[in-house]
Amino acid sequence: MIKAFDACSDAVQMSKFKSHRFCVAPMLDWTDRHCRFFHRLLSQRALLYTEMVTTGALIHGDHHRFLQFNGAEHPLALQLGGSNARELAICAKMAEDYGYDEVNLNVGCPSDRVQNGRFGACLMAEPDLVADCVAAMCAAVTIPITIKSRIGIDDRDSYAELLHFISRSAEAGCNTFIVHARKAWLSGLSPKQNREVPPLRYEVVYQLKQDLPAFAFILNGGVSCLNQAEDILTDVDGVMVGREAYQNPYLLADVDRRLLGFNANPVSRHEVITQLIPYITDELKKGVRLNSIARHILGLFHGEPGARSWRRYLSENACKTGADESVVLKALTFTIHDVY
Repeated sequence: MIKAFDACSDAVQMSKFKSHRFCVAPMLDWTDRHCRFFHRLLSQRALLYTEMVTTGALIHGDHHRFLQFNGAEHPLALQLGGSNARELAICAKMAEDYGYDEVNLNVGCPSDRVQNGRFGACLMAEPDLVADCVAAMCAAVTIPITIKSRIGIDDRDSYAELLHFISRSAEAGCNTFIVHARKAWLSGLSPKQNREVPPLRYEVVYQLKQDLPAFAFILNGGVSCLNQAEDILTDVDGVMVGREAYQNPYLLADVDRRLLGFNANPVSRHEVITQLIPYITDELKKGVRLNSIARHILGLFHGEPGARSWRRYLSENACKTGADESVVLKALTFTIHDVY
């Protein structure tokens, strides 16, 4: 018998169920701290995730570089990659000390590099090990420990195997599961192909919620608009959006009102840039190059008049030595005032 809410703080876990209603996926090389600050200007309440950070990078590297974030980014989760329970517990405690709202264990990435480090999707073949890792992290912190996984790997993709994997982690203290509704092939497909080739099977995630109603299930994979997200939310607790939120970030502007119960009109694209300029100025003073920030805002005017000129001007000029906020303001002149 799985008992919900018995390993980590009950009150904290229950509050996170609502926070997970809409999330922006952890994306390697994309969702860095500059991207997350930008996304927070669009949505005040969506749950944001860091890029995956390995336990080795935090324990043996410059942990502050990986863990630092702007306080405006809350609610914010750190995604960890690793399979050593003791090291994961140490890193979870680091995350809690830095003020993160959640720690997420990556059990979904299928890349060769990740597999060689014995973490990511290959861990779905070791449910007992994952359970040990979850238990160690829950014992080390009071913030929620969550898991992001696939629905299966290679030929180990039966519903019974998935249910066993989820149940073992639930027994260890994980109460929230983010499930990419595709299986992963650990060989033969590139990471990009693994995001596109295996068919989406939303019904598997819906079945998990029916069979384990005490736990939160967040569906990830192929979500491209808020209408679709609203439909999905009738069957599960939350939706996680990945590439669409990055390539068409203005999608996030109406999330708070439509999905999260926040009665406010969406901020305009121009207002977002006005709010972003002081952040850019401060970061440039710290030695950050403009392109490190500007690359995340290329899609802001996606589908709008002037979008191509906006992207071209930023792409050609933000990377130049000495480029500053004036480049962004100049790019803005190629757009017209957006309408909701």
